[in-house]
Amino acid sequence: MTVDIKTVASESSDFPSTLKNGLVRPVPTCIWAIGNLGILGRRLLGFFCSTQCSGNVILRTYDLAQALRGAGIPVIGGFHSPMEKECLDLLLRGQQPIVICPARSLQGMRIPSAWRLALDQQRLLIVSPFEKRYRRATAVLAEQRNRVVAALAAEVFIAHAGQRTKTEQLCVELLNGGTHVYVLDLPDNAHLIEGGALPIQLDHISTMSKRFQDGVT
Repeated sequence: MTVDIKTVASESSDFPSTLKNGLVRPVPTCIWAIGNLGILGRRLLGFFCSTQCSGNVILRTYDLAQALRGAGIPVIGGFHSPMEKECLDLLLRGQQPIVICPARSLQGMRIPSAWRLALDQQRLLIVSPFEKRYRRATAVLAEQRNRVVAALAAEVFIAHAGQRTKTEQLCVELLNGGTHVYVLDLPDNAHLIEGGALPIQLDHISTMSKRFQDGVT
């Protein structure tokens, strides 16, 4: 599939102002994008899940992803961990806008067939702050990518973040900065809830969706 990679410089009016709010350090000089850049004007829910999580977290996250799809809530994430990938597959079967942020450059990246229909429908955006030389994802790039996701998101959902992980550290930083961070209401997330994260149940999604339906940040 031939794709058009757009370059958006930090001086451009199309460059997301939230990338300059201090969460992403240093501020990217450019972002590169494939797909509908207009999605960045939507109110987005950041989505994160640690690589290691219990079976209970997996089942509840799967159910929550289905609820997000049914509610049409626009979602942004790196979609790299196994649970994140499973949820992306579910979300792609819906109709809501999705933003995918790889922890590598877009140049030379193979576009999975499962993403192509969403691109054709103008409801998918693939965006990266990494220049051409970063062709492989690394732990350092993933940490920077997660900050980009969080900066572009209006609110954040963390299915699970293990204790003393980078994801937990990001959660604490977001909470300290005033971002609404939601987590599954499970014992696995007790440390996040004690830190100020908001426990969420499936029946909360319909209420949450009202904040996202107007479509602007």
